[in-house]
Amino acid sequence: MGRTRPAKKQHTKATDPPAQHSKPPSIPALLEKAQELIVQCDYELALRFVRRILELQPENVEAREMLGVSLLETGEIDAAKEAFQSLIGPPSPQPPPPSAHLYLAQLSENPGSALRHYQAAVDILVTQLKGKRSVQNSSNASDENEIKNNIVRALIGQVEIWMDPSYDLCFEPEAEKTCEDLLNLALKTDPTNPEALQCLASVRMSQQRPDEAKQVLQQAWTKWKDLDLDDPELPPISSRLSLVKLFLELELYTPALLVLQGIMSTDDQEVEAWYLEGWCFFLMSESAKEAESGKLDDISWEELAKDSRDCLETCKVLHVNQDHPDKPILGHTQELISKLESLGVKPSPVEVEVEDNGEEWEDVSETEDVEMN
Repeated sequence: MGRTRPAKKQHTKATDPPAQHSKPPSIPALLEKAQELIVQCDYELALRFVRRILELQPENVEAREMLGVSLLETGEIDAAKEAFQSLIGPPSPQPPPPSAHLYLAQLSENPGSALRHYQAAVDILVTQLKGKRSVQNSSNASDENEIKNNIVRALIGQVEIWMDPSYDLCFEPEAEKTCEDLLNLALKTDPTNPEALQCLASVRMSQQRPDEAKQVLQQAWTKWKDLDLDDPELPPISSRLSLVKLFLELELYTPALLVLQGIMSTDDQEVEAWYLEGWCFFLMSESAKEAESGKLDDISWEELAKDSRDCLETCKVLHVNQDHPDKPILGHTQELISKLESLGVKPSPVEVEVEDNGEEWEDVSETEDVEMN
C-alpha cells in the first residue's frame, strides 16, 4: 500500500480566529510562586522567577526585595547588598521597604552605617504603625504585631551594636544611657516582647545586676514556655539559643535544659543546641563536684559529665558533617572533651539500631560468599 499524500496546508483567512497559545503567567502569579519558593528555601529556583519578573517590570519593589533575599541566601553577599541598596535610593515619593534597611544594617561592617540603617527602618516602621492604628480594622491586628516585632528587632539591633566590645562605641560615655533609651522604646512598643526582655536582661548583667537580670529573664520565658512547638508566637530558634546562653551565665541550668529540649524537638541537627547542652551538663558536673555530696539535684557529677561528653561528641560530629561556620564552637567543644577525657569520662558506646522482627543478624564479615542481587 502506497503512502498517503499529505494534504496541502490551507491558508488561514483573515477572518479566522488566531491559533490559541498558552497565556503567560501574570506578575502576581510569578511573585506568589517566588515567595513560595523562598519559604521552601529553594533560593536558586526562586531567583529564576524573580529575574523573570524583573525582565518584565524592572522597578517591581517586591521582586527586587526577593532578589536581595535570594542572593543573600545563596552566598552572593555583594550582589545582595546592591539589590537592597537599589531599594533605598534615589529618593522617591514612596518610602523604601524597611526590610531593605534592616538587611543592610545586618550586612554593614561599619557600626555607624549599621546604626543609621536600623534607625531608618524604625522611622519607616513607626509611620506604618501609625497608619495601621488610624484604621479601625480588626484584620490589621496581625500586620500591626508584625510591624511592632520589626521595630523591636531594629531597636535591639542598635543596642547590640552599642554593647559589642569589638566596637569602640561601648566605651563611649553615652553608651549606657543610649542602650537604656533604646530598650525603653522597645518595651514601650511591645511591653511583653521576649527578645526585648532578653536584651534588657543582658544589659542588666553587663551592669552587674544579676538579680534583676533573672527577674527579667523569667518574665521573658514565662511569655512563651508553655506554647506548642508549632505556635507562631514561639520565638525563633536563634532567640531561644540566646536565652539559653543567658541562663547558663546566671547558673539557671534547669530552664536552660528545658529550652534546649524544645529546640531539639524541632531540629535535632542544631549544632549550637548540642554544644550548649554539653556545656550545660559540664557546668552542672563542675557544681556537683564542688558539693559535699558530689551531686547536683541527686545526680552524681560522673553522670552529668557522661551526659556532657555524649552531647559534645554529637556536636563535634554534626559540626564536621555540616561544615558549620562557627569554628569557636568546635574549638571549645574539643577543649571540653579533652578535659572530660582527662577525668576518665568516656563517651557512651554507639547504639546500632536493629529491626525488631525477632531475627538475629550475623556479622557480614563472618559469613561466606554473600551475594548481592
